[in-house]
Amino acid sequence: VQLQASGGGLVQAGGSLRLSCEASGRIVTYDMGWFRQAVGKEREFVAAISGSGSSTNYADSVKGRFSLSRDNAKNTVDLQMNNLKPEDTAVYYCALARYGSRWLEFSMETKYEYWGQGTQVTVSS
Repeated sequence: VQLQASGGGLVQAGGSLRLSCEASGRIVTYDMGWFRQAVGKEREFVAAISGSGSSTNYADSVKGRFSLSRDNAKNTVDLQMNNLKPEDTAVYYCALARYGSRWLEFSMETKYEYWGQGTQVTVSS
């Protein structure tokens, strides 16, 4: 499976962006996650959505501002980012979980087997 992330860009604080992750294969049974890595920092969990789309979880730093959705027919997962802040500046990565991995591990990088190439999000103040 290959993952292609897109939708990043430069936006002013308070603005919005929508990131999209398209998979080359069917993703209907797989949990999906988004992580980000800012310059000089470790990669961190942002959000995750279960295979069915019935469950989502968000990092506290983005809760209430970011929302995940998925279209299993199109093999895509979208991350809607509103009210962006300069501290959201990072490279954002989408990831596909290992088959059979536990949902409760949603924030752990080890849960995810496939990673996209990343898309840059820059928020200016």
